[in-house]
Amino acid sequence: MLNKIISKAPGRVCLFGDHQDYLGLPIIATTIDKEITIEAKKNNTDEFKIFKKDLNIYDSIDLKKDIRKDEKDFLRIALRVLKKYNCIPNQGYDIEIKSEIPINSGLSSSSALIVAWVNFLLTSFSDRSISSELLAELSYEIEVLEMSGSGGKMDQYTIANGKTIFLDTKTNEVETFDHNLCDMIVGVSSKPKDTQGLLKKLKDNAQKSIDIVKNKVPSFSLYDKENIHKSSYLDILDDDLKPYFKAAVGNYRVTEDAKKEFSKLKLDINKISNLMNTHHNYLKNELKITTPEIDKMIDVSKKNGAIGSKIVGSGGGGSIVSLSTNSNTSNKIVSELKRIGVKDVFIAKKGKGPEINYE
Repeated sequence: MLNKIISKAPGRVCLFGDHQDYLGLPIIATTIDKEITIEAKKNNTDEFKIFKKDLNIYDSIDLKKDIRKDEKDFLRIALRVLKKYNCIPNQGYDIEIKSEIPINSGLSSSSALIVAWVNFLLTSFSDRSISSELLAELSYEIEVLEMSGSGGKMDQYTIANGKTIFLDTKTNEVETFDHNLCDMIVGVSSKPKDTQGLLKKLKDNAQKSIDIVKNKVPSFSLYDKENIHKSSYLDILDDDLKPYFKAAVGNYRVTEDAKKEFSKLKLDINKISNLMNTHHNYLKNELKITTPEIDKMIDVSKKNGAIGSKIVGSGGGGSIVSLSTNSNTSNKIVSELKRIGVKDVFIAKKGKGPEINYE
């Protein structure tokens, strides 16, 4: 039994594929060098005594008690799920959870915590070999399937792999890219993202539009790269559903084009940036998930030298990410965003994957 264990997992930024993964469409995302950390020190009880430092919240989990079926706390839900895989905690720990990832900002702080938590539990109480695939699958089961979340697989799979990835969300196949990315300037808006409410609305409308087209044209497939862009499909839909279909089709094309660029030996960051701008335009103009504050942040970033900018997260708030290849430009963007009142803004680099350390 380990006396002290430290589990870390990074945040993530979606580069391409926002509002795509829940439709079974691919995404491209990368981790950032902001982490969540779980420090667990063995105690002489049968309890996990938890301190969530950033929230100043104390909690305690009695390991001798079964987890209720209607439980909403994902730390507890994880215990119930992992029990099915013979990972059963039998030793108490004093646990401190702290995060560098802004909460409720679209940077996947919740998913990072779940990945770090699952990694801690498996390391401490299971003999299973821990792979990025296993961490991703279990974290997805906990956060989305067990908690009936509206999201897809992007967050868990990106964080568990710890690289820039292309994820085929239909097959769970992951392709990783080792290119060094340029500076990513992340600005967090004052309004938290509206994850569940907005995701459900967008998911339902996108799926409805696809189902209507499929019903009228049985041969239609959202994954048919050759024929997906036929304008005749839009004629089938009422005006209120057309934007959701256009966004799904358009962003699928953009993501596939971005994959071609990432697959090359040398990454053309200017082409990636142009594709990112196109992706953002679909999110803003068709899905309308931006806010006036987000729009202003992106406008300021571009006016001060960003070569690509987009909203990050489910929308209705959250964050932006802007790309810059020059450190002076990056610092200028940070300064100007702060000048207009953005309190949480930083330059992020590509991050690492989940880590376990012992003391």
